[in-house]
Amino acid sequence: MKILIVGYFNESAQSNIVRYFPQDWNVVVVPPEEEMLHHIKDCQVLIPEHIKVDHSLLANAQELKLVQTGAGFDNVDIPACTQLGIWVANAAGVNAQAVAEHVMALILSYYKNIPFLDSFMKNKRDEHQLDYTGSELQGKTIGIIGLGAIGKKVAAFCRAFDMNVLAYARHAVPQSDGLVNMTDLDTLLSSSDIVSVHVPLTPQTKQLINKEAFQKMKNTSLFINTARGGIVHERDLMDALKNGEISGACLDVYESEPLPMDSELRNLGNVILTPHTAGMPDGRKFHKKRYDFFINNIKRVDNGEEPESKLNQL
Repeated sequence: MKILIVGYFNESAQSNIVRYFPQDWNVVVVPPEEEMLHHIKDCQVLIPEHIKVDHSLLANAQELKLVQTGAGFDNVDIPACTQLGIWVANAAGVNAQAVAEHVMALILSYYKNIPFLDSFMKNKRDEHQLDYTGSELQGKTIGIIGLGAIGKKVAAFCRAFDMNVLAYARHAVPQSDGLVNMTDLDTLLSSSDIVSVHVPLTPQTKQLINKEAFQKMKNTSLFINTARGGIVHERDLMDALKNGEISGACLDVYESEPLPMDSELRNLGNVILTPHTAGMPDGRKFHKKRYDFFINNIKRVDNGEEPESKLNQL
């Protein structure tokens, strides 16, 4: 069994990943460069971290049985895989706890001014000169766009902080617990103190949050994106932040990753940035629950079974 993992990993991450798989499997970890094309010819499983899986790539994959992604799958041409008899599956829900915790960490860091206060103390400034504003979460309204596994976790956490929870989902399911109020997108944007995005990147959600959306939000609102960068029109976001259309943003994902060094986002004082690590609680590029899921799915396909969380039908 040959498993090809394509992405940018340091030596430590590569070692952790390879060691986690069964020892009798041939696990190859390579960057998205020419060497990848050599290995894809005879691999049975592809785990694509930083590549597009399209017709041109699949033409070289003679023995491929499964394309296994993490939570997101916007980099995979599912119809092309289906046409070639290749299963596609994601790991839906395995990082829900990690991402939801990260969202709460961002919210608390923003409203409690943690980055500023940490810098203040480490720069050994006079505490008598301290001047900052903060806020409690109790009574604030969070608007959650997308109520899947992650969105539901975020909603539960926010209720524990005595917050009001609004949610919008294209296929809304009534919430029997009464803790989440389903609403339309415009009402959510205009009524929320915090707007957090938890939908996959699809043609329907691409640049869903744009200039028009920011103009509907309160000028005191906080925008959070831990889903996919392409869901947001990044130029419109930067304009909204600089023009005071919204108060701030907490971002873990970006239109271009890694975030360019010259991105204006790096210089905005009302923004907290993290490097697409919300779903990786065990360290950079490694998450035990995720790889447990991968291994189980690979075994299923190898045994002639359908993968869990399949995205196509063969």
